[in-house]
Amino acid sequence: MPVKRVAVIGAGVSGLSAIKCCLEEGLEPTCFEGSNDIGGLWRYKEKSEVGRPAIYRSLTCNTSKEMTAFSDYPFPDDYPNYMHNSKMMEYLQMYVKHFELLKHICFLSKVCSVRKRSDFSSTGQWDVVVDTDGKQESYIFDGIMVCSGHYTYPNLPLKDFPGIRKFKRPYFHTWEYKNPEKFSGKRIVVIGIGNSGADVACELSHVAKQVFLSTRRGAWIWNRVWDNGNPMDTVLFTRFYNNISNWLTTSVINNWAENKLNYKFNHTNFGVQPQHRFLSHQPTFGDDMPNCIISGRLLVKPNVMEFTENTAIFEDGTEEEIDVVIFATGYTFDFSFLEDDFKNIGSQNSTYKFVFPPFLEKPTLAFIGILQPVGATIPTSELQSRWAVRIFKGLNKLPSKKYMIADIKRTRGKLDKQFLPSPRDVNRVPYVQYMDEIASEIGVKPNVFCLFLRDPKLALEVFFGPCTAYQYRLQGPGKWAGARTAILTQRERIIKPIKTRVLYHNQPPSSKLSWLLGTCLSLALFIFVFLMNR
Repeated sequence: MPVKRVAVIGAGVSGLSAIKCCLEEGLEPTCFEGSNDIGGLWRYKEKSEVGRPAIYRSLTCNTSKEMTAFSDYPFPDDYPNYMHNSKMMEYLQMYVKHFELLKHICFLSKVCSVRKRSDFSSTGQWDVVVDTDGKQESYIFDGIMVCSGHYTYPNLPLKDFPGIRKFKRPYFHTWEYKNPEKFSGKRIVVIGIGNSGADVACELSHVAKQVFLSTRRGAWIWNRVWDNGNPMDTVLFTRFYNNISNWLTTSVINNWAENKLNYKFNHTNFGVQPQHRFLSHQPTFGDDMPNCIISGRLLVKPNVMEFTENTAIFEDGTEEEIDVVIFATGYTFDFSFLEDDFKNIGSQNSTYKFVFPPFLEKPTLAFIGILQPVGATIPTSELQSRWAVRIFKGLNKLPSKKYMIADIKRTRGKLDKQFLPSPRDVNRVPYVQYMDEIASEIGVKPNVFCLFLRDPKLALEVFFGPCTAYQYRLQGPGKWAGARTAILTQRERIIKPIKTRVLYHNQPPSSKLSWLLGTCLSLALFIFVFLMNR
């Protein structure tokens, strides 16, 4: 029985792309969103609400706009490369308006339960119960796309911190943090050195009396701004670098990355040096961290061993009086609206390519965006949705249950071998490899060599330039006529918002010669890489 009506759960970035992908394939999506607006994580509110994702006022994207954009809807060229959350919301609103998605979203509608129908083995249909304004209604859907994200339910590991219940001063998760104003003059300990912990600790250090950043294992700290002032992901996430990394050993890549990061500041001297290698755990964005540490506003400490009524005792034996404790200790998945077989599916890495449960008689349930790419979420979620709707329609087929289970075990083994045992790394995937993997399922992965034969200029940018999502609209299902232009103009959109003071002078001859030599070298490398991969 063909899938027609699809329930999309959540109107964040993953849910919005899921709606659009359904419409592209002629399906009928109904999106249920528990709040009164789109945006999910990116919608800032002054007060965090239980059961909703939450962000702090100053939150800025960790991925640049060209790498973050939907595959057929580039950001405006004057938008900053790393956007404040308000800019991201503007973009999502423009996207919804452009593709007329709003009429497919039911706001203030919380999904209470999703259950297989009694005749699921033959129909693949689901019973969905939704609470709207206190009134429950039941629906029947042919397919389900779970797009509820994983930054909604904060992980507060109080049992790991003896004495915290006796601590008489405020303690809370970064999920509740909004702005630094009320923390002026306080002595604060932030527990956790992930992206949120680093952001909040650095921001607070500008107003607090003293901020302590407590970490169990340290972290490799990298920056949004990379060589020559380019956005980091536009430099590193390219097909060229991806091919190079496939030839190199893990040890060589680790040595290169660690030397590169230590060149900016010595991680050992600054107290953040981890015991693990660079590729073994997610690095942390900490643009301002070295400045905060070197100026003494931020002191890096080991793990908190114990709390008293008004102090924190660290594992190095030091004790500090503390006014506020902020836990930056991550989030947990919650799919409580699903049947028992699916409730822990996100934390167990038990889906085929992080999308499809392998044990269903009919492939009519897809998880979108529950992975954690080393890169932007929007392009990966969108590509997952493009694949999922084609599976729903029967245009693509999943392999056998046996094959999917074996693939899941291989993926788990690979992740277990590469990463530390951490919830942050359970669903981690390398950006270019994963995008190509899903694109190959649909038939939209660009063939760079064939592209070079008919359009050399485009091929060079596809291979050496940032691996933006536009590349997956050049051919195959969902081909977009504007993809070529979007790719060839992406560098202009990177430069425009930063080059606001234009300098008028002639380019030195040496620069022109360097550009020519660089072009020739790029062409030679392209041919060499192709021949090596034949």
